[in-house]
Amino acid sequence: MSSAVQSHASARTVPSQVALAREAVRQPGLLLASLVILVVLLWALFPAPFAPYDPLHAIPGDALLAPSLAHPFGTDELGRDVFSRVVAGTGLSLLTTIVAVGIGLVGGCLIGTFSGYVGGRVDGVIMRAIDVLLSIPMLLMAMALVTALGFGPVQLSIAVGIALIGSTSRVMRAETLRVSRSVYIDAERSMGAGTARILLGHVLPNAIGPVLVLAIIEFGQAILTIAALSFLGFGTPPPTPEWGSLVATGQRYMASAWWMITLPGLVITVFVVAVNRVARQFEKRG
Repeated sequence: MSSAVQSHASARTVPSQVALAREAVRQPGLLLASLVILVVLLWALFPAPFAPYDPLHAIPGDALLAPSLAHPFGTDELGRDVFSRVVAGTGLSLLTTIVAVGIGLVGGCLIGTFSGYVGGRVDGVIMRAIDVLLSIPMLLMAMALVTALGFGPVQLSIAVGIALIGSTSRVMRAETLRVSRSVYIDAERSMGAGTARILLGHVLPNAIGPVLVLAIIEFGQAILTIAALSFLGFGTPPPTPEWGSLVATGQRYMASAWWMITLPGLVITVFVVAVNRVARQFEKRG
């Protein structure tokens, strides 16, 4: 029974890659969103082939050049190629976001599973604490946490990850309640299965699907939150490029060099829209 349940969970939570590929061909919007995500991932993993210039090398004579074939995104106030800096900052921006979503996912799953399975007063106390967490806007919560923890990408990841725990734990608790009331869970208990075996072997694999879909949806929200915090100066200090800090630098030259804020901001927007488009597809399939 155990292996059959796990196989069913795997089939339900991990969609077939072939089916997703066919779905992408039938839906041009999904295909375009997938290509955008692929390109951004390549920027993050292999920035050098995509960045035509050294993102840290300043050429004062080329300062504030408008977009052209030589500089697709123009240059900044120090003559650095903006497109190269956007590409170079992709890895740090995505890594910070992935760590944040991972913290929110793991923390939310642990809290939600424990609360839903134990129930009673313990569940009530935990859920009231989660309600308080959810009542605070995500950006405000993350800003308060990063102020306490200090500035930098690690602190940003922890702050945003903690802010994501509330919604993840809510969904995980609901799924845990659903699964733990199933007949096969009662059968496992009657056969003497321990709590750890039931939670790790049955409840978690069968409850994790909707939570993973939520994590993909929250990835886009986390990107925006981290970019906003970097824009406010809580992220990596200059001259290291990062998406939010690039927009922050560009806003000081909005009147004379519109490309410095518009084009990096457009990259963030397009990527978040692409992630949300793919996440909606997973939500429909899940």
